[in-house]
Amino acid sequence: MRRAGRKSCRSCSYPEGVLPPTRTVLAREAGLYAMEQALRRRGFARVAGADEAGRGACAGPLVAAAAILPPGRRGEVPGLNDSKLLTALARERVYEEVVRRAEVWSVVVVPPGDIDARGLHVCNLSAMRRALASLPTRPDYVLTDGFPVDGLGVPGLAVWKGDQVAACVAAASVIAKVTRDRIMCELSEAWPQYGFAEHKGYATPEHSAALHAHGACPHHRFSYANVAAVAGTPGPRGTVGVAPAADEDEDEEAGVGVASSGRGA
Repeated sequence: MRRAGRKSCRSCSYPEGVLPPTRTVLAREAGLYAMEQALRRRGFARVAGADEAGRGACAGPLVAAAAILPPGRRGEVPGLNDSKLLTALARERVYEEVVRRAEVWSVVVVPPGDIDARGLHVCNLSAMRRALASLPTRPDYVLTDGFPVDGLGVPGLAVWKGDQVAACVAAASVIAKVTRDRIMCELSEAWPQYGFAEHKGYATPEHSAALHAHGACPHHRFSYANVAAVAGTPGPRGTVGVAPAADEDEDEEAGVGVASSGRGA
């Protein structure tokens, strides 16, 4: 697919015996829906997208989601975009539309302890794989944001900035981000001293100050260097949570935890 670029094409994955589709030209006028429309024309009726939220945070879970949008106007979600480009209020509105309109969707929540034990990247890939495997309907083709996910038994493509060029990936990014933000707001009620509701667990100056003032709580990622330094434990992976720019999330991976799924209305 031309829009995916050469880098994305190297991330194609096909089960043994399955041939990739022939070269497809994406219609510019279709915008965010062009990639799925092109795949449907090639016979892939159900195209699933997968994405995650919380990779760059030093506290709270990693959340991965997957979604299949229906063809036609029902699958055109008003205001749909990469979750990082939407305000919190807009994300909530789009989230409600996505879960109502989606053919199927699923979400997987990975607790911080699993990230510490298994590593962020391993957890990220595992979470997206589990989210896709948890869909009540098996997809014919899978689009993932940034990283290829194998072991799905169906062909797939890792798309650079997939949440900005493929509607199903954008839908998954909104589900993951809203789910995680709600979890962080709930954690803020139990641990108000950290301000989780405001920074969502990212290493903002306010969060760093709270860490030094109160130490780490059970919901921090102790394998991250900034948390390990405060807790007095070695950070074996040397990862530092990075504060996103204005309501922005980082793109990366993880998996194992609580899974839920649903169908659109």
